[in-house]
Amino acid sequence: MPSSDDEPVSTGEQIDAAEREEAKRRLLAQAEAERIPVQETTRALPDRRWRGER
Repeated sequence: MPSSDDEPVSTGEQIDAAEREEAKRRLLAQAEAERIPVQETTRALPDRRWRGER
């Protein structure tokens, strides 16, 4: 028996999906803006605390 769920996605569900996609795009854009280049995260700096030089 076909049910009413066989029809295309409702307008409310379409709006929810569009809002989720927009939120995902905003989060990805924010993450890209805050991303630290790998060259800056892998730079080795001497840590004198472990050698007793204060």
